[in-house]
Amino acid sequence: MVDIDALAAEPLFGLPLADLWFALLFFIFGMFLFLDGFDFGVGILFATRDDDHEKEQLLAAVGPFWDGNEVWLVVFGGALFAAFPAVYANLFSRYYLLMFAILAALGLRGLAPEMYEERADTRWRRFWGSAFIIGSAMTPFLLGLFVMNWLLGASGLITPAGILGGLAVVALTVVDGAAFLGLKTRGSLRAEASTYGVRAALTYLGLAVLTLGTAYATTPGLRASFRSPFVGLLVITTGVLTGAYVVAFRRRRFYVAFVTAAALVFALVGLVATLMFPYINRAAGLTVQDAIISTLPLNLMSIMASVLIPIVLGYFVVLYAAFSGPVEAGETY
Repeated sequence: MVDIDALAAEPLFGLPLADLWFALLFFIFGMFLFLDGFDFGVGILFATRDDDHEKEQLLAAVGPFWDGNEVWLVVFGGALFAAFPAVYANLFSRYYLLMFAILAALGLRGLAPEMYEERADTRWRRFWGSAFIIGSAMTPFLLGLFVMNWLLGASGLITPAGILGGLAVVALTVVDGAAFLGLKTRGSLRAEASTYGVRAALTYLGLAVLTLGTAYATTPGLRASFRSPFVGLLVITTGVLTGAYVVAFRRRRFYVAFVTAAALVFALVGLVATLMFPYINRAAGLTVQDAIISTLPLNLMSIMASVLIPIVLGYFVVLYAAFSGPVEAGETY
């Protein structure tokens, strides 16, 4: 029988559950940005294709995955609401219009390929192909803008660091998408994806440096966090990973490029989390310890998360194993 009094008295096993939930929150966001990031990247690279068969290959490559990948964004929102409800309420009220813009861009990205396949009419496909590209580019841009504003504690929707951060995330999704296409395509399509991936990686590195520099210059409250050795390590790691990604593509080591792209995504998410901590909502002055829910529901949620997260991860392992391998000629969305 569960001892409710014991669960309400102190965190499970004396663990720092508030800090662990903060880390879990950013791990979930990292999973979304990595997995749905390659969908965004493929959508952006869709703009480089003129041949209808190649466009179909790109759509077929992401078709089995994109709606499942978005589950991680839902889990992120649920985890933020459940563990840090005051932060959820504050962020979503402060960035109300930005949240709706993100949802609209996500909806457009999801609707466009479905509509694209409904008719073979040239004008119809041109319109919905453009919608797919716009939704795929705007979603990571707006997400980057949101996360940077959250980190900086900005009161407005548009900030210089936010714009640069949004552009950096767009470039990072192209890095991710090109690596994914390295695994899922062959021939000239794979070769051109490699070229775009290398360019995007170098662009991302430059934008990331500009974003950090702008954030440092415009947000005095963050400067102490920038001096953390771990922040310096993550910045250096990002540079090394970018070089490794470029080398992997040039040596046609596509699995290595894909893993490196994942590492770049989690390095970025880890950097944001490190700069933010111990705050979770700088604008409201809320630290992780201030914003976490009470002990009893926190313990119960931690038990449930320890069971459900491995199940979700296992589902994705099965999904990606079932649809592994390159897209074959003639396959469609």
